[in-house]
Amino acid sequence: MKHLSFEQGPIRPPSEARSLLMRVTRNCNWNQCIFCTTYRGNHNFERRTVDEVKADIDTVVEIINEAKTLSWKMGLSGEISGELAQRFFDQPGLDYSFLSVIAWLYYGTQAVFLQDANNIILKADDLAQMLDYLNQKIPGISRITTYARSQTAARKSLEDLQKIREAGLSRVHIGLETGYDPLLKYMKKGVNAEAHIIGGRKIIEAGMELSEYYMPGLGGSAMWKEHAIETARVLNAINPHFIRLRTLHVGKTLPLYQRLESGEFELRTPSETVEEIRLLVENLDGITSRMVSDHIGNLLQDVEGKFPEDKGRILEAIDRYLALNEEEQLHYQVGRVMGLYNGVTDMSKPGLSYRVNETVKKLKAKYDGQTQDILIGLHDQLMR
Repeated sequence: MKHLSFEQGPIRPPSEARSLLMRVTRNCNWNQCIFCTTYRGNHNFERRTVDEVKADIDTVVEIINEAKTLSWKMGLSGEISGELAQRFFDQPGLDYSFLSVIAWLYYGTQAVFLQDANNIILKADDLAQMLDYLNQKIPGISRITTYARSQTAARKSLEDLQKIREAGLSRVHIGLETGYDPLLKYMKKGVNAEAHIIGGRKIIEAGMELSEYYMPGLGGSAMWKEHAIETARVLNAINPHFIRLRTLHVGKTLPLYQRLESGEFELRTPSETVEEIRLLVENLDGITSRMVSDHIGNLLQDVEGKFPEDKGRILEAIDRYLALNEEEQLHYQVGRVMGLYNGVTDMSKPGLSYRVNETVKKLKAKYDGQTQDILIGLHDQLMR
């Protein structure tokens, strides 16, 4: 068995967990946001060449052929069963990238995600060549998606974006984070609300699906209202296909953590952050977007639905949580960290609630009954 490998980047969206990961650029060309350390350190931005990416695609094809050859030998007619996939995972020395292709074949999504942070910065002709080659060598791909920056999309010509779309790029993920200009400046996002709108609308006009990421909690105690209201305004202007929630977590390696430690930036509690999300949802109007809470760090994963028809149901899910008293909110948050609760309605399941109650008792003993300390600890644990 050949020990084949190809280059992959560090991250992808949760919605691309079962996608084939192909690295097109290395790291982030901006890399100054104070709430992100994904590409910090000695990580210079690099554009991979067409030949480099084509070589990686050829390697993926070799891996696919190797897996299908074994499948035929096992009498599976080229299908990738769980038993066959396990054979590869049990084989010592295989690179993670090799195994990721096996998993991709097993799940059968036929989706591809292009890494890293801002691939539309490439020349349109180069990216189109990569996309053409990918579709040529691996027929039947269902969708190809990528991360991008609003600022880059705003500066890109519509013709270039359409060329990329025609070559096969079907969905773009953008970290909007906030639509409030003073907060964008404070967080060193390198974009303003107007560019968010222009870039987002241009991607949609080019024929691609658009996912915009909103970061609850990013405004802290000082700017939370403006953060929610102005972000809703920008989202209303863009009308993206998806609005994805990504709750702020301030890890100790973040530049923002220093401002938190000094008292310059003050976090809101998880429950206060839920209030902020409610304010955002209240102000979303005239859109046809789908809201998705698909990240483990979100407190309420049932805050999902299509606008405008599900807006009332989304607000109801939020209000169910806000109606809980402090003790009930503690119970819910413990259950959320345990992976038992996705929404408040899960609290009514007897088998789950008993397990959570037992854990709450242990936590109270550990933290001497200081509920706020427990909640802070739980929030940190949830976001890891």
